[in-house]
Amino acid sequence: MSSPKISLIGAGSVVFARRLLQDVSCVPELSDATVSLMDVDEDRLDVIQRFATKLMHDAGTNIKVETTSDRRESLEGADYVLTTIRVGDDYDKDIGIPLSYGVDQSVGDTVGPGGVFKALRTVPVLLDICYDIEDVAPNAWLLNYTNPMAIACWAINDMTNVPNVGLCHSVQRTTDDLAEYIGAPRESVTAWVAGINHLAWFMRFERDGQDAYPQLVEAMNNPEIFARDTVRFEVMKQFGYFVTESTRHMSEYTPYFRTDETVIKEFRLDEIRQDLQRRVNRVDTHYEQLRADADSSEPLQVDRSDEYACKIIEAMESNRPTVINANVANTGLISNLPEGSCVEVPCTVDRLGVHPMAVGDLPPQCASLSRSNIAVQEMATLAITDLDRESAFHAIALDPLTGAKLSLAEIRSMFDEMWEANADWLEQYS
Repeated sequence: MSSPKISLIGAGSVVFARRLLQDVSCVPELSDATVSLMDVDEDRLDVIQRFATKLMHDAGTNIKVETTSDRRESLEGADYVLTTIRVGDDYDKDIGIPLSYGVDQSVGDTVGPGGVFKALRTVPVLLDICYDIEDVAPNAWLLNYTNPMAIACWAINDMTNVPNVGLCHSVQRTTDDLAEYIGAPRESVTAWVAGINHLAWFMRFERDGQDAYPQLVEAMNNPEIFARDTVRFEVMKQFGYFVTESTRHMSEYTPYFRTDETVIKEFRLDEIRQDLQRRVNRVDTHYEQLRADADSSEPLQVDRSDEYACKIIEAMESNRPTVINANVANTGLISNLPEGSCVEVPCTVDRLGVHPMAVGDLPPQCASLSRSNIAVQEMATLAITDLDRESAFHAIALDPLTGAKLSLAEIRSMFDEMWEANADWLEQYS
């Protein structure tokens, strides 16, 4: 087999790029691979190139690192394409305008008004990347990390023939959390998780092969542990199953937690409200650390992360099967969620590709809560594939949190204001 080529589009996403590069450097089958780093930000690209070159030297691998600001050049002949792009992200537009109407989003990047407008800006660029892949890298797998995940993957599946999966780390990280909550070693717990991205359900959670939900209920009844994950424990208490996304994020997927100041304080959401400067500072800190490491005379420590991307590449290159959770088209995999929607299910991976597992029915209450978000995803996807502004409005009108807070006339006013604020990115819509 020839040495694989991995193209990372959006390499200026320094946290993920660092994780991927470290993961790739640890895999023997990738020791002669080529990693092509592409970004439109020349400064960030220079930093990640210097870091990558030093990392590969310190890891003792022969991996070749290339950098370019030309997307097609990076994609040419790639076997694996990873996307971690940002398109016009703007706190004032995505979070600030809805907040002025009383819609208090916590993240606003995958759901709600912010998530829909992020999709309108971002997914067309992802589709253009896919069209390039079809042209210059027809055998490549697309491993997408760009949010909003479900809308992006749904549109890619409807509009292109590129084999793809959407990847997130919420299943791994939540499994870590649950092991910690019940005081179990991480290696002793296993889980069977399915649903939609950021709203997938731990249908089974076991410790040493035994049902660990009773231990999780016991942990939930400890006020100190409950306080660490208020929304997710409350959802488990009322719906019977734990979900994959954080308390902060999960609170905006439902109409229950962010419409009343008393409830916000009860679930401690006021303590973790989104703060623009904190986000900026965090990104800047990661970037400066990467720059410092790139310029350091000390050898870099090479550790593998829990991200799925390199596990997929390793399994395909080595034919050592692995199991991941990924976002894929619902081809009967979850039988009580809409056909063709984007679902997150367990998958096996080997040299032949990614093989999603059939889950069957979710518990009906879990499927119903998931469907309320799928309705938003469906209309947002239609807005993108049909270039239809009114479908985008309907997506936001169907959002559970938005509908719990605003009248339809207020939603229309908010939508029009957000559209005007994003006009430079939305010229193709009618």
